[in-house]
Amino acid sequence: MEGYLQNYLPILVFLGLAAGLSVALILISWIRGVNNPDPEKLSSYECGFEPFGESRTKFDVRFYLVAILFIIFDLEIAFLFPWAITLGNTGLFGFISMMIFLTILTVGFIYEWRKGALDWE
Repeated sequence: MEGYLQNYLPILVFLGLAAGLSVALILISWIRGVNNPDPEKLSSYECGFEPFGESRTKFDVRFYLVAILFIIFDLEIAFLFPWAITLGNTGLFGFISMMIFLTILTVGFIYEWRKGALDWE
């Protein structure tokens, strides 16, 4: 049991040093930092004008739709880079499977475009 605990001693020392250094840096910045608030700093910023209305109003579903579409096509690009690098190793099977993947995504993109999901009114 004693040898088992000695294996974790460097990890505990590292965690203790990290926590101590974090607390020390936060305290130093809080003590030495200049606190000079003015009305401009304390005002809420929302696209250059004061906010209006209730903060719990419902958003249009198009905001979420555009965000989801962005994530989908961003992930497509994330799959394309490793595929392009390893294309020499994957051969014809890798090429065909990626073309099927791109075809499905292209059909989905055309469908969304035709349905007007990308139109912003």
